[in-house]
Amino acid sequence: MERAHERPAGRHADRPAEPETDLELLVHGVGGTTPEKMLGDPRTVRITGDDTAAVFRRAEDTATAGAGREPPGGPVQEAYVWCNLTSGDGSRALWLLLLPFMIVNLAHWMRPAAAGRRRTVRFYGLLVRLTALTLTVLLVAAACEVALDLAAWQCAGAPACVRRHSWLRFLAPAAPGGPAGSGGWWSEPGRRLALAAALPTALTGLLWYLSHRTWSAYESHRPLSPDSEPDPDASALARPGFWYGRRLVARLRGAHTAAGLLTVAAAVAAPAVRFDLRPGGPALLDALGRLLTAALLASAVAAVAVVCRRGRSENRLDQRIDRHVVRRLPLGALALLLLALLYAGWSRPGWRSAGRLPGDPAFGALMLAQGLLVIALAAVAGALHRRCPDPRAGMRGLGGPAVALLACALGGVISAGLAQRVADWLDGTRALLPGPPVLLTWQASAIPPLLLVLVLLAARLALSTARLARAERVRVRREHPGEPEDPSRTRAIAHARAVATLTDRAPLVLAVLTATTLLLGAGALSGALATRTTPGGAAGHTHHLVQAVAGTSQALGSWLVGLGFLLFVTWGRRAYRDASARRTIGILWDVGTFWPRAAHPFAPPCYAERAVPDLTWRMATWTRRTEGRLVLSGHSQGSVLAAAAAWQLPPSVRGRVALLTYGSPLERLYGRWFPAHFGPPALAALHHDIACWRNLHRPTDPIGGPVRVRGDTGPEVDHPPLRDPLVYGRTPEHPLPAPILGHSDYQADPVFTRERALLLSRLCPGLPGQRPDPDAAG
Repeated sequence: MERAHERPAGRHADRPAEPETDLELLVHGVGGTTPEKMLGDPRTVRITGDDTAAVFRRAEDTATAGAGREPPGGPVQEAYVWCNLTSGDGSRALWLLLLPFMIVNLAHWMRPAAAGRRRTVRFYGLLVRLTALTLTVLLVAAACEVALDLAAWQCAGAPACVRRHSWLRFLAPAAPGGPAGSGGWWSEPGRRLALAAALPTALTGLLWYLSHRTWSAYESHRPLSPDSEPDPDASALARPGFWYGRRLVARLRGAHTAAGLLTVAAAVAAPAVRFDLRPGGPALLDALGRLLTAALLASAVAAVAVVCRRGRSENRLDQRIDRHVVRRLPLGALALLLLALLYAGWSRPGWRSAGRLPGDPAFGALMLAQGLLVIALAAVAGALHRRCPDPRAGMRGLGGPAVALLACALGGVISAGLAQRVADWLDGTRALLPGPPVLLTWQASAIPPLLLVLVLLAARLALSTARLARAERVRVRREHPGEPEDPSRTRAIAHARAVATLTDRAPLVLAVLTATTLLLGAGALSGALATRTTPGGAAGHTHHLVQAVAGTSQALGSWLVGLGFLLFVTWGRRAYRDASARRTIGILWDVGTFWPRAAHPFAPPCYAERAVPDLTWRMATWTRRTEGRLVLSGHSQGSVLAAAAAWQLPPSVRGRVALLTYGSPLERLYGRWFPAHFGPPALAALHHDIACWRNLHRPTDPIGGPVRVRGDTGPEVDHPPLRDPLVYGRTPEHPLPAPILGHSDYQADPVFTRERALLLSRLCPGLPGQRPDPDAAG
């Protein structure tokens, strides 16, 4: 039988009026779900929305509303289903390649809270945007390394490598001692580079296309217009333009696209310029090379200036688009790229490709710039934290710089893995070609010691968790006096509680990982610049133990970085074909793409820029039409969306809305890692702004926890921890063992229904409903 919500679009356009006065709007959490599961009914009706995100009701509730009767058993329930915003079709798996961009975008929002330090906050945002720009350049440079250096310059210029790969024969130069011009038109090094530039150029175009397409689908949804001027002291999430980053994303997209194209142009032109600057070179080509270099530098300065110019405009809905940046800057960079291709393709007798392209200085400069930016970012974040210290903030306010460093490290690993795999494919013997830049080999060699540190840290966490589980067994037995003890049951409950505390040790894991990455990265850069050879070569004249360690790290690192890249690609391909794997990736994206694209325009799009306006529009229109009471009920990540939507509501609507959160990471994750927006002052302001708020949590929940907000009047926001499982042993009401629920099925606890009823009773009881209007929209 066909499900009700699968009817054609026209069937749900004639929905009836809504005379009910009590509504519960459910918002699901990470991983997604179906409206049938949320509402506990196989027959649901989509009352508003589209295939991407929509609001559903039970079919019987829709019929009840049309008959003018209140449904039995509490308020009418509606389910807002937004999972397709993050885990829809298989093309979303391509976003795995944008993981470093997503991570660095998170660093923008992880700054410490700092009232009255606007210039310092702006400088923090500037440093993050510059770090994000270096990641774009790094990704395009890695594509240039593969296509231009390894394939077109090294392999196509080596006869032995060409014989292994017949598809490169048309690029092969003339054999030694052969007649001049016998190598074909494409055999000259500059023309080979110009042809190979198609790959990184196409990659830049693909990034622009993905960003533009998602910009039109996500950033273009206008939030609900406020009915009053926003409070300047309110949380940033309450500002009208917070969830409308259309202008900034368009401007950054133009700058990053231009930076990518300029990187390709520089990679193509640099070898030709170096050849033309030799003594006795053609004067015309010498002058053209200097002019092209100056133009590329000027355009690069312009792109950096656009990134530095300004950040987000959150105090108003900024609907303007900087056309000169969005269009002219990328088109100008594209024109310079075409000129660079023509310049490099000019005939140069006697030019031969030998060795490597100048990749080591380029990758070394990028790595050094990233390190300096992260250090400066840490200094600014530390200053902000010292001004407004928050004892609950992760890593004492240094979470943003730590995440930015990990984004840069991940970008370097992806670059090294890609280059290493292609080099091994082109030259399986590793004797025909010079191979990728030395710095990339040093970076790969740093992976084994990093993994060793992580293994030791995991062992320490496992031991501490086991000790905590043993202590929890005593507490579990004390909580159930008089009941027959079941040792296996006690161990299971204690283990669930102990494992749930691992979330609170994330600052330790991130601190160790960041410090180790910083030290190993500095060592890799110093070793590559000082020795100009691989770690194994640098240790050639040292003690045999040092030689063994260096050789093992280099070999194992090369293998691991290649394996990691292959697993990365394989996971993406599997997610394209397998719905379950695609859903797993969607869970990661639910957490990582909540925030707007404020630092990197090529990051995966922010689903909240669609979900938050959806929720605010639904709540505002329903309360204004019915003058009824509404409970906004959010689970897990849905509670974060619910809080963000509550902040965006006009003051006239907030008085009719209660917030019910359960399994919520509002304080445990967002409050600790995003203190400027979800820290104690922000959550206290949210509690003050809405009518009433209640939060449910369990000691076995690894994600949700208390929000630690104390109200001046009325009940506390946090309910005491719920029992999990509901009963310890077998009882007449529970003849079978009750499951340990952890993060799921909060609505199965009787406390949920009771607390929802209490919230409704606190929302101005006895409000009359509006007269039924058959022409009213849902």
